[in-house]
Amino acid sequence: MKLHIGYIAPAFSLQDQEGKEHSLKQYAGEWVLVYFYPKDDTPGCTKEACSMRDNLPKFKKMKCHVFGISADVVKSHDKFVKKFELTFPLLADPEKKMIDAYGVWGKKKFMGREYMGIFRMSFLINPKGKIAKIYELVKPEKHAEEVLMDIKKIRLASE
Repeated sequence: MKLHIGYIAPAFSLQDQEGKEHSLKQYAGEWVLVYFYPKDDTPGCTKEACSMRDNLPKFKKMKCHVFGISADVVKSHDKFVKKFELTFPLLADPEKKMIDAYGVWGKKKFMGREYMGIFRMSFLINPKGKIAKIYELVKPEKHAEEVLMDIKKIRLASE
């Protein structure tokens, strides 16, 4: 099923880099950004994670929780977090349950080669648990600022 703006965001419950469980239900009534990325400690994924880290105070000021999600295991996330001093949870989804629920797994192409993988996509979830924005064409180093601007716009439009 393809998700659309206004749909209820699929529920999740996954472990972060420390083995702590996070579920969407825990953050009811608050903004949540779930961003999916292909693999820990790769160039684009590192740029995106570091940009999120650098902008985290702004996300917190806007009362928005940030979660990075990939199919990597908890141990891999822990190494990635420590190496780049990331200050937000990376959720491990090695069984691809959340990845499938959000429709971010599929056929990709790189240098003429086709393979199955995770699309770099994000979902901004509003305090009512509905998808407020879907980001399909993510530029890793600029994504955090784009999301922050959108939260402001959406809030202003709903006032």
